[in-house]
Amino acid sequence: MADPIVLLLSGPNLDLLGERQPEVYGTATLADHVATATAEAARHGLAVEHLQSNHEGDLVEAIHAARGRCAAIVVNAGALTHYGWSLHDALAAYEGPVVELHLSHPGGREPWRHTSVLAPVASGTVAGFGGDGYRLALDAVAHLLGREETP
Repeated sequence: MADPIVLLLSGPNLDLLGERQPEVYGTATLADHVATATAEAARHGLAVEHLQSNHEGDLVEAIHAARGRCAAIVVNAGALTHYGWSLHDALAAYEGPVVELHLSHPGGREPWRHTSVLAPVASGTVAGFGGDGYRLALDAVAHLLGREETP
């Protein structure tokens, strides 16, 4: 039997990680973060499926496709966190755990970043831990799924 799937979603501009504002987001690339998440998921008997898109509709369609297929979703929606109501609605229709993820700490940044439209439909949020956030988010998913122990 295949490992349960965790859908890892990366929003706009995250394809530029490692190059864009390294003083805020660090020097690790998105591929580095996906590798971290994949390794942590494997430790819990989970598989990661990743999608990065600069288009909100692609992320919405991925969430729809995850219904009944993926055990959980980890979402780093980038700036869509603050105004992506279509993501909010799609995640609200998803039946499994959702962990919102941010490399930086939005509450300590510009005022427009302080509000998340995703938080009301997320099981929890991991923010401000840089690249370690990917590991922490997968640990949170494992906990929510009752898979803390390595199978």
